[in-house]
Amino acid sequence: MAVLADSDTRWKWGALTARRLAPEPDSVRLTGYLLRGRATPTARQLGEVGVTADRLTEVTCAQFLAELTAPEREPYDVIVLALVGGAVQAVLHGARALWPEPAARPAFVTGYVGVVYEKLADGLLLRHGADLVLANSRHDAERFRAVYEGVGADAGAVVESALPFLAPDGGPSYEPVGATAHRVVFAVQPSVPDSRADRAYLLRRAAEHARLHPGREVLVKLRSRPGEHTTHLEELPYQRLAEQLPGGLPSNCRLVYGNMGEVLDTTDLLVTVSSTAALESLHRGIPTAVLTDLGVREILGNHHFLGSGCMASWTQLDAGLLPKADPDWLAAQGVGSRATGLPGPAGVHDPDEPYDPYAAARARLTELLGAGPLPAVAPYYTQDTAPGYLPGILARHHLGPDGRPLPGVARTGAGGSRLRRRLRAHLREAARGAYRHGVQRVAPVIRRLGEL
Repeated sequence: MAVLADSDTRWKWGALTARRLAPEPDSVRLTGYLLRGRATPTARQLGEVGVTADRLTEVTCAQFLAELTAPEREPYDVIVLALVGGAVQAVLHGARALWPEPAARPAFVTGYVGVVYEKLADGLLLRHGADLVLANSRHDAERFRAVYEGVGADAGAVVESALPFLAPDGGPSYEPVGATAHRVVFAVQPSVPDSRADRAYLLRRAAEHARLHPGREVLVKLRSRPGEHTTHLEELPYQRLAEQLPGGLPSNCRLVYGNMGEVLDTTDLLVTVSSTAALESLHRGIPTAVLTDLGVREILGNHHFLGSGCMASWTQLDAGLLPKADPDWLAAQGVGSRATGLPGPAGVHDPDEPYDPYAAARARLTELLGAGPLPAVAPYYTQDTAPGYLPGILARHHLGPDGRPLPGVARTGAGGSRLRRRLRAHLREAARGAYRHGVQRVAPVIRRLGEL
């Protein structure tokens, strides 16, 4: 089994999904590939994720496709594509070029890292063609099928599952702390909100909450260090904003890194704008607040939590509010009690048995892999359906309209001496550093000058 990922969070989703899909998770041999790009995770980020592979290699799209048919490699039966939509589409078209007829090819699985609150149709149609498109809840499965059926595409690949880092039993039990909370965690996001004023406001309110409640510990949970990238681009890191905060952070408020699951182990109240961390928190039964301070807007993603019972402002939290989630909303999202007793996708489930959200996906894979040669990958986007869109998507990954690598594109990363490979690696890291500096330091200055 293999996973191709393009960021730290997608690697976590992809690797954990692969293990949940395996009939015997403890015995699965997992090969990992990191797609080379601006968000390729650092060693520190991979260590913080805490999910390892038997082998991990950094590749381009063309190199990954070459790996699939390399004679020295044992064929993969399942490949999890933990990528942005455009990259998924590129790999699928590359696979179609490799196996244009029914063949003993890998089964391709893809899905989403968390809450799907924007670009629903665009992202889904770019993922069409995978053998399995995993939906993280009943709510998402219904939306996904509606999009595919709306354009006349086959929706049979959509399978309801769950976020792989949500424990089947609901995770570590949360012990209610009564009418107050002792440890409050503000889970920030790299791109939501995106303006300096809004991000500075949220950080200031977190600091003010700590000052109002000196008996509480307020942790600002960060996704990455300055210079690192994650799933989304972070132009205004909270670390920089904290340095400029008038009066600084109070002694009971600090910035933290680390694995989100470990942070939640000691959390009494999770606060966020729309982070997927909210679902993990709710799954554990922890009071969770989805902030309304900046409005309830699609661009923020907090509209996804309408009806959850979790909408709140810092002002309300300052006054002592501990939100209580709506059980029906949780059930529709596949979190909380959904994992331990509600009917499965087929509507049949023994309430005395724990619900396994990946059973349907494993059954589908078993059926696909046991039915002989798999048909050629058939994405909705082709030269007939999207002649003005698809070529650009493929070209960004150095593939031609037919899915084959463009002339001159290196298809293997193993060539050359060890010194040459190390030099290329250093040059790539230097280029990434220059890019990140431009994004985080130079670009904001240019924008401010443009506003004068």
